[in-house]
Amino acid sequence: MSPSTVEVVVEGRQLKLSNLDKVLYPATGFTKGQVIDYYTRISPWLLPHLKERLLTLKRYPNGVDQDYFFEKQSPKHRPDWVKTQAVWSFGNQRNVDFTVCNDLPTLVWLANLADLELHTNLCLASEVNQPTMMVYDLDPGPPANIVQCCQVGLWIRDILADLKLESFAKTSGSKGLQLYVPLNTPVTYDDTKPFAHALAEVLEKQHPDLILSKMSKVAREGKVFVDWSQNDRIKTTITVYSLRARERPTVSTPVTWEEVQACRDSGDPQRLVFLSDQVLKRVADTGDIFEPVLKLKQKLPTLPGVVTKSAPARKSRVRPHPRKRVG
Repeated sequence: MSPSTVEVVVEGRQLKLSNLDKVLYPATGFTKGQVIDYYTRISPWLLPHLKERLLTLKRYPNGVDQDYFFEKQSPKHRPDWVKTQAVWSFGNQRNVDFTVCNDLPTLVWLANLADLELHTNLCLASEVNQPTMMVYDLDPGPPANIVQCCQVGLWIRDILADLKLESFAKTSGSKGLQLYVPLNTPVTYDDTKPFAHALAEVLEKQHPDLILSKMSKVAREGKVFVDWSQNDRIKTTITVYSLRARERPTVSTPVTWEEVQACRDSGDPQRLVFLSDQVLKRVADTGDIFEPVLKLKQKLPTLPGVVTKSAPARKSRVRPHPRKRVG
């Protein structure tokens, strides 16, 4: 065993952690050991948002300034206690065994793989066609930044409030802001996606100088793209409290609407940039202000002129592995 490899027991599970002194964020010297420490300490608030959700890994084995890769198929060398969920992939015409992170040992194992970013679907693993939430990903085109995203976010919040829907904001941990609308009631992507699209188009008509509802790199300059397309079975979104692979170890952080308004009013984008140590202090002081996204039940209303396939949620096409014969 190399000097930088240690064996630990986490909640009764034995793990071998390697290269703890390896720097994954060169600009700040933030090491893999510090990544593991952050995820261990944030786990009481993070794990509920990962529980029973399909996880796509985004691994940076040589640090944030080097090549990375996404991994939907759970690594073959995983411990036998790591939970997976087999989901049929129409594109690959086979089952994909997604990692499901329900406990601290699995989270530590993922951090040891340099899985810096945690990306989840909007559904639970057992019902892949039934999102539990709707999301708007606000992506600024320079010179616009998160300040302009805050203004757009406040407009969306107010429209949703008029529709009797409560929404919650978090930073992406990168450039933008994300709005979550908890539903936790029977609904499909055939309902949420057209709804999100229609609202984005309404906002674009109201504020054409600032808002874009179509994905266009050229037209996005100085505007905020309201990405409604995230409301899709195959799309993933960065999980709250996840690290981001930026120059510094920033975190996708839940924020209050008062903080969003203060950022807009100040014009200072740094007001909504949070590093790992700051986030740990925030949750110690306030708890998980994003918890309602997991529990609040809201019914998606019908928007005039928007065609959805409102019906009881279809059964998900989850195809578990065949059981092995015994005897």
